[in-house]
This record gives sequence, C-alpha cells and structure tokens, in this order.
Amino acid sequence: MTTTDAAPATASGKPFDTERVLAELTLEEKASLLSGVDFWHTQPVERDGERLVPSVMVTDGPHGLRKQAESADHLGIGNSVPATCFPTAAALGSTWDTALLRRVGEALGRETRANDVAVLLGPGINIKRSPLCGRNFEYLSEDPLVAGELGAALVQGIQSQGVGTSLKHYAANNQEADRMRVSSDVDERTLREIYLPAFERVVKQAQPWTVMCSYNKVNDVYASQNHWLLTEVLRDEWGFEGLVVSDWGAVRDRVAAVAAGLDLEMPSSGGRTDAEVVAAVREGRLDEADVDAAVRNVLHLVSRAQPALAEPGTFDVAEHHALAREAAAAGTVLLKNDAVASDDGAAAPLLPLAGGEGLAVIGELARTPRYQGAGSSQVNPTRLDDALTALRAATGVDVPFAAGYAVDGKDNGSGTDAEALRAEAVAVAEAARTVVVHLGLPASYESEGYDREHMDLPADQVALLEAVAAANPRVVVVLSNGSAVTVAPWQHLAPAIVEGWLGGQASGAAVADVLLGAANPSGRLAETIPVRLEDNPSYGNFPGELGHVRYGEGIFVGYRWYDARKIDVAFPFGHGLSYTTFAYDAVAAEVTGSGAAAGVRVTARVTNTGDRAGAEVVQVYVADPKSQVQRPERELKAFAKVALEPGESREVAFDLDARALSYWHPVLRRWVVEGGEFVIAVGASSRDLRGAVTVEVEGEDVRLPLHELSTVTEALADPRVGQQVRDVVYGSGAFADDLLAMVGDMPLAVIADFGMAGFDRARLGELLAAANA
Repeated sequence: MTTTDAAPATASGKPFDTERVLAELTLEEKASLLSGVDFWHTQPVERDGERLVPSVMVTDGPHGLRKQAESADHLGIGNSVPATCFPTAAALGSTWDTALLRRVGEALGRETRANDVAVLLGPGINIKRSPLCGRNFEYLSEDPLVAGELGAALVQGIQSQGVGTSLKHYAANNQEADRMRVSSDVDERTLREIYLPAFERVVKQAQPWTVMCSYNKVNDVYASQNHWLLTEVLRDEWGFEGLVVSDWGAVRDRVAAVAAGLDLEMPSSGGRTDAEVVAAVREGRLDEADVDAAVRNVLHLVSRAQPALAEPGTFDVAEHHALAREAAAAGTVLLKNDAVASDDGAAAPLLPLAGGEGLAVIGELARTPRYQGAGSSQVNPTRLDDALTALRAATGVDVPFAAGYAVDGKDNGSGTDAEALRAEAVAVAEAARTVVVHLGLPASYESEGYDREHMDLPADQVALLEAVAAANPRVVVVLSNGSAVTVAPWQHLAPAIVEGWLGGQASGAAVADVLLGAANPSGRLAETIPVRLEDNPSYGNFPGELGHVRYGEGIFVGYRWYDARKIDVAFPFGHGLSYTTFAYDAVAAEVTGSGAAAGVRVTARVTNTGDRAGAEVVQVYVADPKSQVQRPERELKAFAKVALEPGESREVAFDLDARALSYWHPVLRRWVVEGGEFVIAVGASSRDLRGAVTVEVEGEDVRLPLHELSTVTEALADPRVGQQVRDVVYGSGAFADDLLAMVGDMPLAVIADFGMAGFDRARLGELLAAANA
C-alpha cells in the first residue's frame, strides 16, 4: 500500500511520501526500521541532520492509555500519565453493546491522541478457552462472534480519532503458562471456527492499523514466523492492509519472521537483529523484496500517524469518567435476584434496594476496590470511585460497614485476625435489614504472566459469607473478578448475586447505580460459569506439558461443550437478569438463495412486559442437526441489544449469511454450506430459547473425490458410480448378507484385489475416472 496520492505532513510540516522515502533508504536503514529504537518508539532515520523518517510512539492500553516515561518500569504503573481506566474487556464483553463500545473506543482514541501516541496496543480478542487463563480479564468472550463484533466496534471507535490499534494476540494465545514457548496444537477446523473468526471479523470490518502476533507457537511454528498465519491467512485471505508487530520479545528468528510477514519487531534489539537481516539479504538467504514489503508497512504506519501527532487535541476528564461509569453499569450482570419476604409478608426480588435505611455493607473490596487487572494493562486512573462511598452519597445515609476480610488474599479463613474480622461483620449484619457483601479475587490471583490455579474465591471470603448469611439471610453478593469464579458452593446463601467484573475506575459508582436501580442491569454473560472447574472442556488439556498444549476439545469451547453434553452449569452463556421482564413471540425465518449464496432472514418480536425501561440482548442460535461432521448443539450467529420502554414492543431482524450456516470442511479446506434442515432459535441465553423455527437450506455439493482407499459405503453414496459399485460388489454374490456390513468399511482397492469376477484394478480405475470426471 502506498501513500503517494495523499501524503500527510509530518509533525514538522514536511510531506511524507512512503514510496519516495523507501526508494531513498539504504539496506541498513531499511533493516533498522524493522525494530524499535527503544521499548515504545519506532526507529527514526536521519540524514545530514534531517529526519527522513520520524519516530512514533506505541503504548499499552486495552482499556486505558498506559503511557510511561522512558525510565519507568515496563509492567507496573510507575510514572505513567493519568488516564481514564475504562472497564476491562471482561466487563465490556458483558455489555453485548457495539454502539457503547464504539463510544468507549472513541474516548480511548481521544486520550491516545492527546498524549502524542500513534498506536494503542489493543484490544485483546483471544477466546476464553479456560477460566484459569490469567489474562482473561483482557479478553472479551468465549464466543468468536461476540469477541469479533465488540472488538471491531472498539477498533472503529479508537481509529476514528486518527490513531491506530493493535489487534492482539494473533493467534491461539489462550493461556499464560509457558506462553513464550508453548505450542498450541490445534487442528485447522478448530482454528477456523473458534480461534481465528474474531480476528477475521475485526480485520474485515475495521482494518486495524496493526495486528500483534502472539508469543506462542501454533502447531510447532512460532506465530512471529508463521507464514500461513501472517501472510496466507491474514493478508491473502482476509485482506489485511496494515502492519504486523510482534508482542514484546516474541521474535525468535528475525530473518524467518521477515520472510513470514512480520513487519516490526518490538522492542529494540539494540541493532543485533537488524544486522541479521542485512547479512541474510547480502548472503541471498532473504529476498530484499520481503524487506521492502515490511519497511513499506512501517512507513505507512508512520505516515498515517502524522496528522494526529501534528494536532494532538484534548479530552474531557469528567466526561470520560461518566462514560466509564455508564459502561461499567452496562457490563454488570445480575446473575440472580430471588424473591424474599418483606415486612408485610409479600415476596419480592431483593434488588433493587429501596434506599440506604437498614442497609449494611461488608467486604474490604467495597472500600478498597479492585477495578483492573495486573500486568501490562494497568492504568493510572484520573480518579477512583469506591462502592461504599458511592452508596453513602447516593442514599444520603452513613451506611454501616465492616471489612470482613483482608484484601491480600493470603488468609485461609482461619486465625485470630480472620475470626475477628468475621465477628465484626456478623455484628453489623445482625443489626441490618439487608446486607451487601462485596467479594472477589485479589490482584495476586489473576495477572498477565501466570494462570490461576483454581476458580474459587479466597477461603476467608467464603467463610465470611457463610457467617453473614447465618446472621442475616437478606444478602446481596457483589463480585469483583476478571474471570469466572466458582459460585455453586455458596450461591444458595445469597438471594441476589451481582457480577461486576473488573469495572474500571468508575466501577464503585456503577455498582451503586445498579444496586439502587438508577441503572437497570442489562449485562449478559459472555462466558459460561461452570458448576466446577472439572466440567470445563479444556480440563485435562490445560495448560499442557513439555512445551505443548493440546486443544483436545476441538470446536467444543464454552457453551458449545456444556450444551452439547447437557452438563449443568451455574449460569449459562448469554444469561443475565433485569429489573423488568421481556417476552418473545413471532419468531420467523425465511431462506434466501442456496449453497454459498444461501442466507436466512430471522425476525422476532420482543416486548418489555415489566414496569421499568430496560434493555434485552436478543440472541440468535443456529443448529445443524444432521451433518457429515460433528457440530455443536447450537451456535450464536447474531445478537442485538434492544432498549424498550415499559409495554413497548419491537420487531428485531437479523440477516444470516452463508457463513452463519457453514462449517470448515477439514478435507476440502474451505467453508461449506451442507444442505438440509437448520434450526434457528431466538432467546435470552444459550439455554433460554424463547422460540425456534426449522428451515430447509439447499446446500453445496460437498461430495469428496473418490480414490482407491475410499470405502465401499462412500462409493455407494456417490450418485455417479454408486449403482455400478453395488452391481459389482453386492451383485457378485461373493459376500453373504451377514457380511455386507463388514464390507461397507473396506477400501475399494481391497475389494479389487480380492480378484472378484469383473472387478479388478483396471475396472476400479475406470470407476474412479467416471466418478471424478
């Protein structure tokens, strides 16, 4: 790609012409551009005191800018500029709201631009294969459609402000354990249907300025030097137009990486790998055209960053904090809200709270919030809300509080300190009418760099909940965690459970909004919460051993596994309650076209049947009950978040294309629409389907070529030669009826070699030629 048609001016005002600059560069200068000058900046090129190629800055921030001084540490938040800490991807994913995520993206873009940064390193859209992945808080969903649609919205929003994004981590990066060496061993169908579609969707819809390759190997080839991933799939198939950058320290062989399609190695290698590239070209081991292609992408990135660097702009700190609060509330999931008896004997849902009178708050996390993950994504927030202060401010009541536990997560629930904290909490609970208990994972439990050992809350927190619930059964649990936690052992103790995730700097106020009903919860689970870790499909194949992790569950990830095997879950994918109710009717589906041009128009009417305004996430699932290959029980293929006033109805329409009906054929190695019946279901979760229709789709011809090792059964099913095979094999009388079943799985070549009359290798050759003509 060139920029000669519209060459942006550099920050100095001089036009930047990519092709002209490329033509002027020496081989050594080209090689230098393919790695950073330091930890955060691209390499400049200077000639005779004039900067021929400017340097630009990239920096961390999937959910907030983390711009550090050059002397700062690279993993903490020391010396980083204040920036809005928006909700983490775990919370943003639970909004299921593309319009909201585009607005969050726009705000992130404004802050990036205001700080003279060219590229914000995010979003992360890897699939949540296991709840133990230490970086799940940075990822959006266990489902590729949700991750892809929301990821595209974020990228579009950020890049609308004239700065770039870095879609990460490409690909099959689903754990932290041994992440810099491990080989993700996964078959192509699983890659195509689960781990690549989100990247494909974002690339095609939003064209991120950069894509960041992951540390790990994919089928024993490092992602940074995987030609199939970086060139054949990303560029040739999907049409990616931007720059491929390595994750920091992910390059093992710089020469092989350039040849494979990696453009920029980060951070600086101090010139070592630059020299390797030059030597490889001089020695004929690397084509200079590959170097030029990579340099062109670097120059194009530098060029497109210049307008924003010339006019950085500003942002409204208060406005962005308000948006962070809105997003945190929208991503909060009301998991449970049982009816409890009131003073007059009538039963009603425990939430929303009527006010602050009779309310008590327990749990240190209410006062000392955990609002973001640990590792390279940490943001220095512009301000920080806590739930206790927010509840007191919103109700005008000095709500009683007890810490209940320490936030370091080291206490096992026993000991003098733990018992004293629990005793204090029980006393507060006994004096209250309703108790809000804040529980969650300490920062040490989940972080970049290592995976969780289990899904459980700290033992001291569970012991606290048990003691408080025994003293006062009117308990609301509010969770703060970056990934799913086990709730099954204790959820019966709390009539109401609110999943707040790691909701960013405004999460405390957002939780207060939800508890008091100022915000009607509309978040939905973007990941299944299993009853126990052992039920997870990756259990036994995570995190691998001896440098390999086997993706043995194949396409059955998340709800696809639980639903297909009818395994009980604590809360299903897509689940989330509201303070109002919704009814579905008039579910219909109409097929258009056939084969690779097939599509289905799906419609449904949704009605708010309650007395509050609210938003419902309408989910469309597709099932293919009969197929050549094993397919999931159902798969999410479309969704929409619909805001409705009380009593309001709205028809929602979805257009499913052929891809929504397809699977990746492992032999033909392409997407295919296999004809037959499809079940289209519309509902509120993968296990709350409100209506379904069956449609007939005319599919493609997916017959496989016949060959000598094709079985008799396969040949009989081929309409071109099936009758001839039947006549030869069955009509020969060589096989008794009770042996026909055995014959069915025999290769044709074996039958031919039996020397039956009229069927030998020559006749087999004729049949194969006729079948494959």
